[in-house]
Amino acid sequence: MLLPVQEIYPAVFKGEIYVAGGLSSELPKQQGQMTALVQIYNPKTNTWRYGPALPEGRHHGQLVAVLDQLFLFGGFIQANGGHWSASADVLQLNLKQQRWLKVATLPAPLSETVSFVLSDKVHLVSGRSPATEANAQWHDQTDVAIHWIFDPKSLKTEMGPVLPEAKNSAAAVVWNDMAYLMGGRQVKAGNKAGVHRFNPKNQQWALEKAMPEAQGGLAAAVLHQQLWVFGGEFFEQGGGVFSKVWAYSAAENNWQQHGEMPLPRHGLGAVVLDEAIYVIGGATAVGLKQTSAVLEKVSVK
Repeated sequence: MLLPVQEIYPAVFKGEIYVAGGLSSELPKQQGQMTALVQIYNPKTNTWRYGPALPEGRHHGQLVAVLDQLFLFGGFIQANGGHWSASADVLQLNLKQQRWLKVATLPAPLSETVSFVLSDKVHLVSGRSPATEANAQWHDQTDVAIHWIFDPKSLKTEMGPVLPEAKNSAAAVVWNDMAYLMGGRQVKAGNKAGVHRFNPKNQQWALEKAMPEAQGGLAAAVLHQQLWVFGGEFFEQGGGVFSKVWAYSAAENNWQQHGEMPLPRHGLGAVVLDEAIYVIGGATAVGLKQTSAVLEKVSVK
């Protein structure tokens, strides 16, 4: 990437990969080490370029492409005297004006959430929201089990069936018309290995086979009927970053290791484009340290 960033949730839009905002250990602390820059990768030319910047620096913002539109939900901004003020903004990229516009407001500020698209609607599940009116620092937030459903046509949000447990920093994918939410962490209990499946037909959550390791700050993608999981961080015994690559097969109902990441990271993103998984950015050390600009292409036979 042109700028190393972590705590990102990239999206594929019009055949390119978009990364909006993020944190970087290379940016000044006085600006909260966050950026408003939007980076776009073109797989045909194998090059990055800058796109229309966000209205302000923002990290942990959820970028989602749906119905040929690109939205960004929530995340943290600099406000209320701090750099970790959770936002309720819904931004949309206006291609004609080449700028981001605020088009809606979520029911409450939300960050460190996950998203997936079912039936052309955006689902936002889990994450952190303000526990107090302060809403300025990370510790002002608390884990939530929310499930919101955003309609890109009406720009309105309705409530969905809540997740069975509150947590943040998980990963989510859609597979066989159902959504899978994997891992994450609870601030007081640490990383989680659980996998929750959401069935839109009966509107219910159910537990699937847990991941082999409890991982938070991870990324996930689906390719060739397998669910792939990359990275994450842990804080026990001095902390570290997960290196093993795991894949889940529904046919075998089993997780298997498929090697290790060349550069283990957390706070990274993963998307599928042109029959390959692209693993993007993140940090090679726990927390806001050693932010990486690496882009890896994972081909699966």
